[in-house]
Amino acid sequence: MLRVLVVDDQDLFRAGFALILNAQPDIEVVGEAADGAAAVAAAAALEPDIVLMDVRMPGMDGVTATGQICARTNAKVIVLTMFDVDEYVYAALAAGASGFLLKDIRRDDLVNAVRLIAAGDALLAPSVTRRLIADLAGRGHPVPKLAARLDDLTERERDTLRQLARGLSNAEIARALYVSEHTVKTHVSNLLAKLGLRDRAQAVVFAYESGLVIAGQS
Repeated sequence: MLRVLVVDDQDLFRAGFALILNAQPDIEVVGEAADGAAAVAAAAALEPDIVLMDVRMPGMDGVTATGQICARTNAKVIVLTMFDVDEYVYAALAAGASGFLLKDIRRDDLVNAVRLIAAGDALLAPSVTRRLIADLAGRGHPVPKLAARLDDLTERERDTLRQLARGLSNAEIARALYVSEHTVKTHVSNLLAKLGLRDRAQAVVFAYESGLVIAGQS
């Protein structure tokens, strides 16, 4: 049973998401919170698997709450917003969020997203992936201590990470590297474990901040 915490300052959104998720046989909404501070406390107390996190809230916003929850618990955070150009989304992903969803998402897509994130994948809309990559590419020089960690990866794992940083799916990476999709999944799992990363979203951030991928690189 997947345990979910729903965080949003609007009662209707919280109730709607909770209603949809509680209707699933494998998902249980274990709590709700209306602001970031309450979310951090609830995540610590309830130990959810997934946190649906609104980014724009009074008091502690979703970005700050995401960083604290990811640092202190094993919960995976899915960012919720009304706008796909929301600048807070990128900050939340860098803080450790595993996915991004628009609040007008369809019922089935919401349920599938929760299951996908719980399984260890990342969920990013293509437009968000492109903007996130562009933002990371423009940050400047790589961080030396992160670059050193690349030595822990095999050459094939580094190749896979480069493709992840382009926003490619496992199937697309398999075609690019001429390997099976199962092999790609193995490489992704291994590189995440070696680098201590939660998911593909963090892998994209790491690839740019470590200097493995640079702006303008094909």
